[in-house]
Amino acid sequence: MNDLEKNTARRKKIDALFAVVGLLATFVGLITLAALILDLAIDGLGRLSPGFFTSFPSRFASQAGILSAWVGTTLVMLVTAFTAVPMGVAAGVYLEEYARKNWLTAMIEINIANLAGVPSIVYGLMALGLFVYQLDLGQSVLTAGLTLALLILPIVIVATRESIRAVPGSIREAAYALGATKWQTVKDHVLPYSTGGILTGVIIALSRAIGETAPLITIGALTFIAFLPESPIKSEFPFVSLDWLMSPFTVMPIQMFNWISRPQRDFHLNAAAAGLTLMVMTLAMNGIAIYLRYRFRKKIKW
Repeated sequence: MNDLEKNTARRKKIDALFAVVGLLATFVGLITLAALILDLAIDGLGRLSPGFFTSFPSRFASQAGILSAWVGTTLVMLVTAFTAVPMGVAAGVYLEEYARKNWLTAMIEINIANLAGVPSIVYGLMALGLFVYQLDLGQSVLTAGLTLALLILPIVIVATRESIRAVPGSIREAAYALGATKWQTVKDHVLPYSTGGILTGVIIALSRAIGETAPLITIGALTFIAFLPESPIKSEFPFVSLDWLMSPFTVMPIQMFNWISRPQRDFHLNAAAAGLTLMVMTLAMNGIAIYLRYRFRKKIKW
């Protein structure tokens, strides 16, 4: 056997070993997730009922529910998504397609990458000083949504840039050759081909945001709330109200923390049921993003 055959055989063994290690790592993650879901299901499945979702928190575990928590989580995530996703995608497109490659752009890129790893409590402290005290937005749904939007904004920007960078340059050159402008090339060719990767980044970012607790506690989220924000729908003209943006709030992780910190086991079961609900909400949110990604990719194929 010559040196080439030996080298080839050695590389094949290394490839096979890497495949085994990668498969084991995947199974570790899946088994951990399955064990977590199973543990939550065993403890909390018995507490899941229509009344659990339509009742406010209570000092009696059997009467306590998550109505204010899941409504607050939904509203906060709406503000977060509608703020972070457009801003993050726009910033990523600008940095990758329009910004000049100089020392200033390089510094911005380094800072964005560093911001993606900053602890969430730092964003909470910044939001407390900026949104609560300086802009006087109070301890509201709007403040919480903007705080989480800033938290996940670097992730969306990085994912957008990487997705755009993966688009072959030949697509841009073909568009320019046919007389397309820079914006037409980006809008009609680059963004459609990069949408799948962008949505993957959005999934990761929103999945992180929905489970955050520290920054929301820092800005004054309530641990016990027995009322809902103002309804966005009104019976009189203009029939739409934004008063709910300034309403006090709580979210699912904070409600779970409140229950799990109590000594009574019944409250721990409530926390398990709330955790199971939060995971279902996260999976549903991710499922919507995956469906949209599939639709965009299907359109590109056709």
